[in-house]
Amino acid sequence: MAVSASAVKDLRARTGAGMLDCKKALDETNGDIDKAIALLREKGLAAAANKSGRVATEGVVESYIHAGGRIGVLVEINCETDFVAKTDQFREFARDVAMHIAASNPKYVRREDVPGGEIEKEREILRNQALNEGKPEKIVDKMVEGRISKYYEEFCLLEQSFIKDPDKTIETLVNEKISTIGENVSIRRFVRYELGEGMEKKVDNFVEEVMAQANL
Repeated sequence: MAVSASAVKDLRARTGAGMLDCKKALDETNGDIDKAIALLREKGLAAAANKSGRVATEGVVESYIHAGGRIGVLVEINCETDFVAKTDQFREFARDVAMHIAASNPKYVRREDVPGGEIEKEREILRNQALNEGKPEKIVDKMVEGRISKYYEEFCLLEQSFIKDPDKTIETLVNEKISTIGENVSIRRFVRYELGEGMEKKVDNFVEEVMAQANL
């Protein structure tokens, strides 16, 4: 059965788990919200939500340099204590996120960071595309919202599939880390530089390059 956006929103409000995790849980439980809550708890995602509101002001600024200096990433990831920030586990997690950013080139951390004007412009373009494809106007708006969701998945870091495990999103990875270390973890910001960015050059597959460099 198709899961409604309102059901996903309700489940997220009740558990604090990520939107994609909530949708997957509802899909797996045929829309039964109580079973979905139980499933999220079993996966540790609802438990992670209980910690997500806690203040996280410690952490690290991790760097990743790819392909002899062609791409560079700095990412700030916060946790609650300096003790956790210094652990190998947290540092490895931060490096994985930096490597993912190098490969996948997100523009924003989360969908709330996307300027409203940009989304409205994208929505208008997608609507005109659908109409030009000859789609009935009565289903165009629904199609546009589906394509906007794909836009978020492409450009928002937390909604991207993790390059080392495409079955997980970065948001799922964060929630798993929260459950594992027992502290709130938050990806605050990042910057990505690419040599010659904005200049005409050969298009490369950076996902494959980064994975090869990491021996994955």
